[in-house]
Amino acid sequence: MRLSKTSEYALRVLSYMVNSDQQVFTAKKLVETLDVPDKYLRRLMTDMSKKGFIRSIQGRIGGYVLAKSADTLFLIDVIDAVEGIEKYNGCIMGHDKCSDSNPCSLHKSYIPLRKQELEFLSKTSISTLKDGTIRKF
Repeated sequence: MRLSKTSEYALRVLSYMVNSDQQVFTAKKLVETLDVPDKYLRRLMTDMSKKGFIRSIQGRIGGYVLAKSADTLFLIDVIDAVEGIEKYNGCIMGHDKCSDSNPCSLHKSYIPLRKQELEFLSKTSISTLKDGTIRKF
């Protein structure tokens, strides 16, 4: 599975937040540290804030903080919030009408792999990005 830039950036931001001793993260610091374009980061932070993953703190010492426990925030939640998970449910060969009743040539081979990928994303929390330990499922 290849994630989009949007999902990569979102996971990079959240990973940085859980791995840092800081409590509040300014957009400027995130842009500089994570090499994410400023406008892109600000839009992404707005999207994640609307979904309740992070919270914005206004003022001179403001910035962003995690709004949810990293144990209760799963990779699939982040990907779905920033771009929609449905794009990963499509045909691996790009056909519009690929289904069990009208399969492409890779359909039967790819379905189990796609299920594994989605299960991995569903069971892997952001907290696992802290120590790099991903539990087997």
